[in-house]
Amino acid sequence: MTHQLIIGNRLYFSWSLAAWLMVDRFGLSDYVKTTVLYPATEDGVGALMTDYAPARTLPTMITSDGAILSDSMAIAEELASLYPNAGLWPAAPLARGTARALANEMHSSFRRLRAEWPVNLHRSYAPVQPSESISAELDRLEAIWAHARAVTGQDTPWLCGDYSIADAIFAPMAIRLANYGFDTHPATKAYVAAHLADPALRRWRAMGLAANQTSKVFEHQGPTRPWPGPTPLAAARVDTGTAENTACPYSGDPVTHLAEIGQRIFGFCNAFCRDKTVADPAAWPAFMTLYRG
Repeated sequence: MTHQLIIGNRLYFSWSLAAWLMVDRFGLSDYVKTTVLYPATEDGVGALMTDYAPARTLPTMITSDGAILSDSMAIAEELASLYPNAGLWPAAPLARGTARALANEMHSSFRRLRAEWPVNLHRSYAPVQPSESISAELDRLEAIWAHARAVTGQDTPWLCGDYSIADAIFAPMAIRLANYGFDTHPATKAYVAAHLADPALRRWRAMGLAANQTSKVFEHQGPTRPWPGPTPLAAARVDTGTAENTACPYSGDPVTHLAEIGQRIFGFCNAFCRDKTVADPAAWPAFMTLYRG
């Protein structure tokens, strides 16, 4: 059973990140083929979707049965129905109801934050002064995130116990708050830090950096600062050297491209495998198994 998930540029397309996390975070990658599109602008999405009509937005998932799901919550609910044992929603009724309420509020609300502070995994910006409407939405985020943790009584980094669809839906918002310097309230700060450290989100960002499809259209105009997430291992592409490994840690194919990581040389089967690893080596379990020996 193979489904197809069509996503936008990993550096900028927030709802694509949420949908991909629903797949990757719950062990469903073997059942989903991912296709990445690179529209020049938000308005340019439709022109690239002719093969997936009537869908006209990203992300879109086409199930193995042919259902075309061009809405993030439709993707979430269908995945939860298709894979009921994957844990996409919490099992406990209180936690599940709370997670559903929060996920749907994110899906329908926070319009000023989404409009004025675009997601960017390419660079981070110096803090900006929030407008009154954005300040109100920041307060609302703090209120519902603190409420979810309080009522579910779970001692985890996530909103309702184990990672759920609600957390995948809010991952882009966590990036926004970190990027623009407003992960300052207590519940917000801890929750944003958990997302930035999440290996799945780090893999998504590493793949976006490896693809290197940057666009001025999606960039915020303002002074930049270092990425607020964990500092990756020092790594760089190299053209010469002898790799410690003869097979790519991901595909098992012979190595053709080299990287220096931690003052050691490793090989990969293609440029993308190398570059996604160079972007954040610790995000990739297969590589870290090789690195740690």
